[in-house]
Amino acid sequence: MTHDVAGWAARAAELDAADPLAPYRDAFISSDGVVAYLDGNSLGRPLRATRDRLSGFVDRPWGDRLIRAWDEEWMAAPTELGDTVARVCLGAAPGQTVVADSTTVLLYKLVRAAVDAQPGRTEIVVDTDNFPTDRFVVEGVAAERGLELTWITPEPHATVTPDQVRAAVSDRTALVLLSHVAYRSGQIADLPAITEIAHDAGALVLWDLCHSAGSVELALDEHQVDLAVGCTYKYLNGGPGAPAFAYLAGRHHDRIRQPIQGWMGAADVFAMAERYQPAAGVRQLISGTPPIVGMLPMRDMLALIDEVGMSAVRRKSVALTAFAVEVADALLAPYDVRLASPRDPSVRGSHVTLDHPDFRQVTAELWERGVIPDFRPPHGLRIGLSPLSTSFAEVAAGLSVVAELLSRPRA
Repeated sequence: MTHDVAGWAARAAELDAADPLAPYRDAFISSDGVVAYLDGNSLGRPLRATRDRLSGFVDRPWGDRLIRAWDEEWMAAPTELGDTVARVCLGAAPGQTVVADSTTVLLYKLVRAAVDAQPGRTEIVVDTDNFPTDRFVVEGVAAERGLELTWITPEPHATVTPDQVRAAVSDRTALVLLSHVAYRSGQIADLPAITEIAHDAGALVLWDLCHSAGSVELALDEHQVDLAVGCTYKYLNGGPGAPAFAYLAGRHHDRIRQPIQGWMGAADVFAMAERYQPAAGVRQLISGTPPIVGMLPMRDMLALIDEVGMSAVRRKSVALTAFAVEVADALLAPYDVRLASPRDPSVRGSHVTLDHPDFRQVTAELWERGVIPDFRPPHGLRIGLSPLSTSFAEVAAGLSVVAELLSRPRA
């Protein structure tokens, strides 16, 4: 391994020249003053096509069709776009996915619905290193429904294992809630094995796909997943505040009833009925008026992923994170930076986390220098690599600046 920054820049240029997906970077809007955008796992870059789509929306369906557009296209948008997410990213058949609300709201709906569908079971299994929203939601639902929480504590810089789930679940378990890709370490959980273990105990499983959708291949139907939720502003490039998606397996449509009963999830929206009757199928997960404007940007990214194919996206993701690990080993390990993600690319998502006690301060300095990763306490610098918009040159340039900052004497 060489410590030569120029050598790594040259190696990155070679990889970019050989990358079959490199031309797709031109589809994204560039940012003045940004040397390396390494946070696509928190907020994806906008696509150039999205600028035209948003402008055209104001002029045509909203400005020209006005309220008629509800009948013509908007009422069907949550399930129509949900089917696109399912086909392109989730490995799921139509009729099981809907786009609506935020990740937090959809998590609440599905957690409450899942435990209510499991009468007599008194426990939710969740891990201590799950994203705060996931943990906070299950804490609230457990308090509402008088349930117990069973906590799994994964090993540092890892994720929950099948053996840990097997030891935690029992005939009291109503639901297991886990993230498919750990938000700190980036490690991929063994979704098929864990789902099967939970089912053997009679429990339902809800997977958080926020760091999976659009970066890691999924096969929800094949692996008999019960429920899933994911955001769309990361690898699906839906923009800040973009609505999330929820997946509800068709076999559960008759037994799951979500708790936020709104008029848009009713069987006949315009009946103005005295009592709530849920819509058939996954549409009952909708509550209020769908966020039509917020759904627009992700359509462009879904079209791009559909064109490229998730298998090619995943190959590029593996190549980017592997290169990031190589550069970190060469340039950052001499400054006692430690890899806090798996070395095995088959169990690593599309971000790499590096640990160092100074990284909180370093992150602030990086942003001033136009290098944009993110920081996750206590010491994690998270390098998020969105496969279709990130170059190998950005990785080399960004980590070179990290090395430069660490080489300086610090207070």
